[in-house]
Amino acid sequence: MDFVSSFFSHSYSILAIILVLGGLIFLHELGHFLAFRSLGVGIVTFSIGMGPKIWGIKKGKTTYQIAAFPFGGYVAAVGEYSKDVEEIGFTQEEAVSNRPAWQRMYFAFAGPFANLLTAWTIYTLLSLTSGVNILLPQVGALLPDSPAVLAGLQEKDLITAIDGKAIDAWNEVPEIVNNSNGKAMVFTVERDNTFFDLTIEPKRMPRTNIFGEEEIAWLIGIQPLGTIRNEELSFSASLKQGVTQSWDMIALTLTGLKKMATGSVSADSVGGPLLIGEMIAKQAENGLVSLLLLTALISVNLGLLNLLPIPVLDGGLIFFCLIETVIRRPVPEKLQERLMQLGAVLLIGLMIFATFNDIMRWFK
Repeated sequence: MDFVSSFFSHSYSILAIILVLGGLIFLHELGHFLAFRSLGVGIVTFSIGMGPKIWGIKKGKTTYQIAAFPFGGYVAAVGEYSKDVEEIGFTQEEAVSNRPAWQRMYFAFAGPFANLLTAWTIYTLLSLTSGVNILLPQVGALLPDSPAVLAGLQEKDLITAIDGKAIDAWNEVPEIVNNSNGKAMVFTVERDNTFFDLTIEPKRMPRTNIFGEEEIAWLIGIQPLGTIRNEELSFSASLKQGVTQSWDMIALTLTGLKKMATGSVSADSVGGPLLIGEMIAKQAENGLVSLLLLTALISVNLGLLNLLPIPVLDGGLIFFCLIETVIRRPVPEKLQERLMQLGAVLLIGLMIFATFNDIMRWFK
């Protein structure tokens, strides 16, 4: 019986990994496909999955197929990977290579945009169906001998205002305190249905940020209790919340990339497909909402990483088109090929490094 339970548990995790990663890559390629179609570019093949074809159908001039390996997919536009055009039944007007630079930038951007749009859709639907959870400004653990303890703040106290400004959510507290520059502030607190004021003077103390870096900030030495308030949102408010959450994830991802590039975050934190698969399996066990939130985060990362100006990525193609727009002639093909080869080597090296990190985490 334990074997059966373990089998179904692992099968569910594997299915979740296939659906999340395969689905996000499919949506990415669908973005390219729709962009090509919108401007009349011919499509040779639209493949779900990579490797040998296991099923396919030809509709018009395009072959739609499902390949053996579900992690991946591609859209092959006429003139994109081969100079053959008329030989395979298309016209020169349908070739992507004959389109102006702005159109090729549009085609390249459509894939990453589809991933960002996917994240926004997930956040919007979750906001509409589940509302939004707001972490309350209620005091949890207190640091011994901290300004909060010395002022008389206690666990379970609810902070309702700071210097007369009403406080609605926990994230407002550390922001206001850190911007105080050490000035004493009046905290209005609710305790046992009684309201009173406490004067607290922040002091400089170390804290660890979301990227694992230790930084010095103005603090009073408290942590949230973890209580939340759920608020239902209207359709319009859900749309806005979807935009807000998407933008927050974009900003967080870009900050993380910047920190890795500058070395302020250790390269050991870079994760590869094994770590992503492990995270998906774990969130699948925690329920659909957790899995969807992780899917949105991965989708944002997939979209932004593809926009990096590295040849072989969509961002590299956009970069070539921008150069072409400025100098008014295409980047020489041989130079593009060399840079594409260099980009491929870079990506393969990064993938090997990330996978090595994943394996080393298991041993730790």
